[in-house]
Amino acid sequence: MTRFRSTWQASRRAVFTGLGLCALALGALGAFLPILPTTPLVILAAFFFAKGSPRLAAALEQHRVFGPMIVEWRDKGAIAARYKAIALCMMLGALGLSVWVGVPVFVIVVQAICIAAAGLFILTRPSA
Repeated sequence: MTRFRSTWQASRRAVFTGLGLCALALGALGAFLPILPTTPLVILAAFFFAKGSPRLAAALEQHRVFGPMIVEWRDKGAIAARYKAIALCMMLGALGLSVWVGVPVFVIVVQAICIAAAGLFILTRPSA
């Protein structure tokens, strides 16, 4: 039974670490692509690392750019006003780009609804 538990825990940690690495990679891509939100993906990576790799979680929390953002979210559920503004501008930019390139109206409507929901969530979080 102990061997099974040990294998299960190692597998679970590996899965969480893998998910954390994927979320962090997508977050890094989001720094350059307006369609991917960097901040929520980095926070998600921190969550996964906390469950799978305390070493990676600590490294991410000590990062000079992402560390304060993660700590504020974990401790207070807060997002700094600067990051709120950046997120909202990027989402609106992505919507504007979709309109500009001629994405079908149905897709734009779905995108606008998702952006409105995400924007509302961001705006209702406390400011750090």
